[in-house]
Amino acid sequence: MKEESSAETAELRSAHRIWGPLSRCSADILAQLIRTHSLSIKSGDLAYLDGRWYVTHTGLVRLARRKKCSGIHVEAVPALCDSAANRYVLKATVFPCKSSIGFVGYGDADPSNVSPLVRGAEMRVAETRAVNRALRKAYGIGICSVEEIGSVPFSAEKIPPQSTSGDSNGNGTASKVRDRLCQIIRQHKLDPELVKAYAIDYCGTKTLRDATREQVENFVRSLADWVEKDRNALPCQLNSYARPNEEVVA
Repeated sequence: MKEESSAETAELRSAHRIWGPLSRCSADILAQLIRTHSLSIKSGDLAYLDGRWYVTHTGLVRLARRKKCSGIHVEAVPALCDSAANRYVLKATVFPCKSSIGFVGYGDADPSNVSPLVRGAEMRVAETRAVNRALRKAYGIGICSVEEIGSVPFSAEKIPPQSTSGDSNGNGTASKVRDRLCQIIRQHKLDPELVKAYAIDYCGTKTLRDATREQVENFVRSLADWVEKDRNALPCQLNSYARPNEEVVA
């Protein structure tokens, strides 16, 4: 019991450090998620956006591993897909154990419900959303996953999947970086496209895909420091990257 209390206290401290003071309701929900599902902010399992808790894909996959999930099957739903329009619907089935008939979840994605930063990756977004919904059903997660939100302004798909140092916990790190940047953009109502252009310039690469994870992490830390110390000056910096008649190439 003491260990559980200690874990909850540590997670609450992490939440306060990242997102500031939580309401009593939010703190209670976090404590319940920790007790019931062993989710962890430090491991990138949760995101806190606009006063609501969201589970991440990383958190759901880690939960499935702890629960010794038997398997996940994903397939497209051809009748609902239109590759020419980048519209995809995928079906995921999670099997918590070998004897399970499976828990089904559907995920859809098209240019209207994904961030401009992940245009062209709609099929992968749809797959992630389908898997997340199926995992949430299988393990009784009542909160939505952050990847299911339409137009999330930043995606781990744009963060290099592995650092040059061979970090074995790459996916968790990418998720935490993405969640932190997502929270900054939402909280301070920043333009995602301008933030992306600034990130490319900051990293000194032609596209964000070419940046190393360390470069992206340094950018997010720099952006967080900027909005904390001089929020009013940041829009001026971002506006310098505006291209009225030209799109930023990803």
